[in-house]
Amino acid sequence: MEHDSPWKEVVEDLFEEFLLFFFPDIHQDIDFSRGYQFLDKELQKIIKSSKTGRRYADKLVKVYLRDGAEKWLLIHIEIQGYEEKEFPKRMFVYNYRIFDKFQKEVISLALLTDDNPNFQPGKYEHSRWGFKMLCQYPMVKIIDYRERLAELEARVNPFAIIIRAYLKTLETAGNVKERYSWKKRFLLELYQSGMKRETILAIQKFIDWIMGLPDELEEKINQETEIIEVRTMPYMLSADRIDRKKGLVQGIIAILQIKFGEAGKPLTARTNKMLYKIKPWETFEELLERLTQIQSLAEAEKLFDEVEAQSREITV
Repeated sequence: MEHDSPWKEVVEDLFEEFLLFFFPDIHQDIDFSRGYQFLDKELQKIIKSSKTGRRYADKLVKVYLRDGAEKWLLIHIEIQGYEEKEFPKRMFVYNYRIFDKFQKEVISLALLTDDNPNFQPGKYEHSRWGFKMLCQYPMVKIIDYRERLAELEARVNPFAIIIRAYLKTLETAGNVKERYSWKKRFLLELYQSGMKRETILAIQKFIDWIMGLPDELEEKINQETEIIEVRTMPYMLSADRIDRKKGLVQGIIAILQIKFGEAGKPLTARTNKMLYKIKPWETFEELLERLTQIQSLAEAEKLFDEVEAQSREITV
């Protein structure tokens, strides 16, 4: 599993909730009504020549304080399963380089998701001859929540379920059957949480990414959770399923154009309407496969009639 990307994306997707959950004092001081801006490209330019090991940091966010001041906020998300001695030094170097570039106050934060309880790098310091350098930063360690599961289950912040899903991902490493059960449980809980559509999509994307399963089990989960998903969120499909369905629809339309040209336009219109009427993407996959074997327009029309009739039966 590629560890960094899912955490980076969910922090960006749910930045306000991230700060509220992990760093509530910081969240309280920020004026979110004025918005915020991710400056990742600028950050990469600043630290690309760093000699501290990695050549990139994770997030740099421009935020505004409630008192009207402006602050640059640096968020590191270090995902690693082993102790890295250079981490505190890198935090210090990145903080200074960003300050040197923008001449603005920089607050560095660390979110550690490795599974080594002894790795607690909360500061960088050195001293000699009366000189002392200290860079101490707020730090959160995900595995520290292992003993706080009851608290997580009681909280409504999106990161409560995100942390639980990640901890179960670590716990079920190598046990596909158990991971399948937990992933299904988290998805069902998510669909019935009452959270906003965008929030649910962001969390589901994170869970899908970290709790990867063999294809046959992914299909099984999709089938078993789809009824709950549609019932509790009738106007929402997951981003992945929407993309998959749209891709299949585009393939169907392409085949219709190639095989029947102008005569196939009525079926093209029916295909576009079916995208929103028919929920399971497997229906479109089957339709696409059968269309490749059909030669006449009459056969194609009959096939569409069958598919739409089956869809009406399922809906009823």
